[in-house]
Amino acid sequence: MVKLRSKKEAGSQTHLVIGGGGYVGFWLGKTLVKNGYHVLLIDLRPPIWTLHKDMEFIQVDITIYSALEEVFKGIDCAYHMASYGMSGREQLNKKLIEAVNVKGTENVIRACIKHNVTRLVYTSTYNVIFGGQTIESGEETLPYLPLDKHPDHYSRTKSIAEQMVLAASGQNTLDGHKLHTCALRLAGVYGPGEQRHQPRIVSYIEKGYYCMTYGTSTKQDFVHVENVAQAHQLAGEALTEINNYKAAGQAYFISDGAPINTFDFYRPLVEGLGYPVPTIQLSITLVYIFAILTEIVHSMIARVYNFQPLLTRTEVYKTGVTHHFSIAKARQELGYCPTIQNDLSSVVQYYINTGHKRTQKQSSIMYWIVNAIIMIIFVCFILSLLPSVK
Repeated sequence: MVKLRSKKEAGSQTHLVIGGGGYVGFWLGKTLVKNGYHVLLIDLRPPIWTLHKDMEFIQVDITIYSALEEVFKGIDCAYHMASYGMSGREQLNKKLIEAVNVKGTENVIRACIKHNVTRLVYTSTYNVIFGGQTIESGEETLPYLPLDKHPDHYSRTKSIAEQMVLAASGQNTLDGHKLHTCALRLAGVYGPGEQRHQPRIVSYIEKGYYCMTYGTSTKQDFVHVENVAQAHQLAGEALTEINNYKAAGQAYFISDGAPINTFDFYRPLVEGLGYPVPTIQLSITLVYIFAILTEIVHSMIARVYNFQPLLTRTEVYKTGVTHHFSIAKARQELGYCPTIQNDLSSVVQYYINTGHKRTQKQSSIMYWIVNAIIMIIFVCFILSLLPSVK
């Protein structure tokens, strides 16, 4: 166990970022440090970035309460950003998703109560509401998607966890104070150095997998990591007595506030790296069928070969069905104001700086051959299924 620096050394408050080894958690940690807080990051894996002054890291498994609760001593505000199963093959690991997202959240709430932490901000997701249905400018008054309607384990467990956190708001801590909680429902996060979604997308672009689109008339939300950090800090402040605990028990949608088609959003990245934008458009129904069958195959052979699915059902819905939400409540109650909107310029520059710019030496003929082969395989695969689909 690493001992925390004293508050006298580091400042008046110590803030805990659960999941602080990840991209978004570390960015929040940096933002909190800049604003004068001492920050403790905890995660199962250490951050790949250099720790700043007044920032510490402790390796903790949130599914083990005895290890987790120790780090809550002396914490003024906790941000629960840890989760598992958001995308790719992780979405198919039901057991681990349940352990981290549900059991881990139970442990966090329990530790807050034991160690008198009075503020808890939970990082949630659009998926607690969205399950493939069209939503335009949705508000927080929308009901939760019924648990049995969620197309994936991640979304279902995040809904359970969010409801647990909000229900805990107002509970007495061990010394008689009250725990105040709120939830931030995030759109898809992007930013320079993001480690979860962007590397996979760039990999698909470079391998020639990005050769077709679907749902090109639909719109979705995105949120820059800088905006995410701003929203979390504001939410933590809105759980204080000086701000009348105005965020207590509340949920907020957080995005850049500028809905855009997913493939239009990533166009600057594709073109910026020197690759052609796909012109072939497919029916979302066919892509969804392909995703279903991919998941079936994965479930059959994952123990032998845990391959990365090109797309899961949830990813098809997220990228191909219109769903965007209003950030009016976050603006009004938290003072949230996005400083960046759908700007991939720093992301493009990041990948150019790390050697991903396509050069003239790379054969455009080979790129199109790979595209053609993938397209032929996909079409033949779908055509072979049509009789059974009927």
